[in-house]
Amino acid sequence: MLFNYTVLTPEGSQSKGQIDALSQEAAVSSLQRRGFVVVSVTPDVQKNFLQKKFSVFDKVPMKDIVIMSRQIAALFEAQVSAIKAFTLLSQNADNKVLSFALSAIAQDIQGGIAISGAMEKHPNIFTPFYVSMVRSGEESGKLTDSFRYLADYLERQYELTSKTRNALIYPAFVIVTFIVVMVLMLVMIIPRLSVMLIETGQQLPIYTRAVIALSDFFVDYGVFMLIIVIGVGIYFTRSAQTNIGRKRIDGWKITAPIVGDLYRKIYLSRIADNMDTMLSSSIPVLRTLEITGDVVGNEVYREIMTQAVNDVKAGVSISSSFEKHDIIPPIMVQMVRVGEETGSLSSILKTLARFYKREVDGAVDTLIGLIEPIMIVGLGVGVGFLLTSILLPIYNIASSL
Repeated sequence: MLFNYTVLTPEGSQSKGQIDALSQEAAVSSLQRRGFVVVSVTPDVQKNFLQKKFSVFDKVPMKDIVIMSRQIAALFEAQVSAIKAFTLLSQNADNKVLSFALSAIAQDIQGGIAISGAMEKHPNIFTPFYVSMVRSGEESGKLTDSFRYLADYLERQYELTSKTRNALIYPAFVIVTFIVVMVLMLVMIIPRLSVMLIETGQQLPIYTRAVIALSDFFVDYGVFMLIIVIGVGIYFTRSAQTNIGRKRIDGWKITAPIVGDLYRKIYLSRIADNMDTMLSSSIPVLRTLEITGDVVGNEVYREIMTQAVNDVKAGVSISSSFEKHDIIPPIMVQMVRVGEETGSLSSILKTLARFYKREVDGAVDTLIGLIEPIMIVGLGVGVGFLLTSILLPIYNIASSL
């Protein structure tokens, strides 16, 4: 929580600023540990309406976090102190949210809080996975390596997510454009031409009558259809914010035709890569499974990881727990079992992560190669049919004159 404070410095001058703390008492204690005389500490209520309603304003792009992680690793390797490192990064960060968070972390470290504890106060930036990796580095004395591992992991995930998103943006744009063009033609162009065709009294082909009927429907009931579409959109948006809604949507993602296989490979790659990174940093298996479930990004797989946690607590192996679920492929189950039996689970998971990343790359390329010709043919057939249905009767009328 953010607090505005007014303090007196050891030199006797007054200073104002902001501090992020769990409570007002914690904010006061943190300021006093820095040698300040606290005059006032009040909760910050200056966020505007949009910032309160939409958490997207508090988001930091993954690319910025990757760069920050590499910079921290480089500064620590150069023997720069944690306080100075985070202060320097906060002064040079382009993203204002990240800059403020890094400044607050530097202040918390100066107040005696561990780096992981200071980062934990900013869950909108640092995930439980990130905090656990940093905490592991603090406990093992390999903090520089932890930040390097984090940067490598986040970079892989960023590349994977970006490639998939970019591959799906183009088809989505073309499909939306196609729908908009067709609707505009049915609402604005077809009605004018249909009036002329009907006035001639000529017997129109059935496909022409069908297009005219569809155009009349859009003209008469288009507003109601738009209201229905907006209502359905609001319903699905609100439903996606509930556990049941998220599970349904996530279930659809991994079972949908064409894109379902791609999503499954993305999530499997994320699971393997996340578990490998955490196990390589000596994080316990149970904690690794818990955090992997939290960051995998799919409710169906999160439940599988939660079940795996319970099974491991009961003495069941990870591979045996995975084997209970059909959406975990046999090859992953067998390789995890080999890793458990040989004591090389981390290296096996690294191999799996690389394997599924290549599979995702191949699936994306195949998807692009498949969708593009289908969209071109579909667009041509749709527009061609619409124009032919209207222009052919006009040509016939002109020929008969």
